[in-house]
Amino acid sequence: MRKHHWALSLALAGCLAVFIGFVAGGIPRLEEETDHVPGQVLLKFRSWVPVWRRVATLSNVRSRAVSRITRLNVFVVQIPDEAKVEDMVTAFNRNPDIEYAEPNHIFRAAVTPNDIYFKYQYALFNKGQDIDWVPGGPQGKPSADIKAPSAWEETTGKEDVIIGILDTGVDLTHEDLKNKILPGYDFVNDDPDPTDDHYHGTMVAGVVGAETNNGKGIAGIAWKGKILPVKVLNDYGEGRASDIAAGILWAVEHGAKILNLSFAAPSENITLGTALKDAFEKQDVFIAAAAGNDNTAVYYPAAYEKYVCAVAATDYNDERAVYSNFGYEIDCAAPGEKILTTIPSYLTTPLAPFPYGYGWGTSMASAHVAGLAALIKSIKPSLKPGQIMNIIRYSADDVNASVYKGKDEFLGYGRINMEKALVPLKITN
Repeated sequence: MRKHHWALSLALAGCLAVFIGFVAGGIPRLEEETDHVPGQVLLKFRSWVPVWRRVATLSNVRSRAVSRITRLNVFVVQIPDEAKVEDMVTAFNRNPDIEYAEPNHIFRAAVTPNDIYFKYQYALFNKGQDIDWVPGGPQGKPSADIKAPSAWEETTGKEDVIIGILDTGVDLTHEDLKNKILPGYDFVNDDPDPTDDHYHGTMVAGVVGAETNNGKGIAGIAWKGKILPVKVLNDYGEGRASDIAAGILWAVEHGAKILNLSFAAPSENITLGTALKDAFEKQDVFIAAAAGNDNTAVYYPAAYEKYVCAVAATDYNDERAVYSNFGYEIDCAAPGEKILTTIPSYLTTPLAPFPYGYGWGTSMASAHVAGLAALIKSIKPSLKPGQIMNIIRYSADDVNASVYKGKDEFLGYGRINMEKALVPLKITN
């Protein structure tokens, strides 16, 4: 659902004029990092509370609603400048008229076709080749890959499978992406231009669905799937929970059946969790999310294990990346170390004239899983997201079985295997 500023009916105009305000722009850049937007609280009144009492509640503490996530009936509330978010959250949660209040948490970006750089994409096909075009770079371990070429013999996807990339936006003019992109939206600036002014979203989009077999650039996993760019992170790679939740709902309303969330934060956010639950349970949307890159407990939204496929990262030797977060929520792993992918065209230079570069992290790993989910959905469109998740889990290769046999907190069920995932299986609910 698009975040918007209300057009009020005449009947409520007088009463709600005080209730709804307007704040433009994205997240303020601070000298010190915080885990939430200063001066903002996400708040949901209980359904039976009348409008006049909602207005009075906020007016009494000199606060105002600046926007509303309509489907969730959650308000973004601006509190007084001198007030502390933590204190206001505590006070609001003591009010019996309020279902919950919480900080507006900030999430941070966690990165055999004829495409000329396919030979460097060890994640898709690893024969022990050099994975860097710089002489003396690392070599991969044979078969430490997700078995993409053999899987593509089964399917290269379908154009009606839409993959929502919720990130910093996408380079809409990139040579390897422009023919794959659908009209998206920018929730950071509240406009219909989701151009990437960072780089992260373009890198993720390339892994998921760069145009493949077009004689240039790299190969994306979902050859024919369409990319829906939803900009929810700003030019620093940071995004508000309210924008992310609204972006999820908007992407689903605009046809996305696969969502990739390559960002993470340590704090749980009820509003975001509610949006994910709605997408998964009511809209049949598969969601892949990066576990995080701090070698600690799984971050949110990946930690919402009931609704999200939490993805850890492996390297070109099929070993866990040292930074990859861990915990019981991990479902599977995918390559995330030195992944060649697309970068925004404006980052090219005379010395590096090609819009491609290397990404690291569980962000890149999550993108591989989203691409695989899109292929599964292409050949079995009736599958529920939980069924797709189980196919991905149970077809994974248990690459650390010598140390942790079976599902473990580091790689989940293992590194994904596209070939095995696309072979007809008995679906487990």
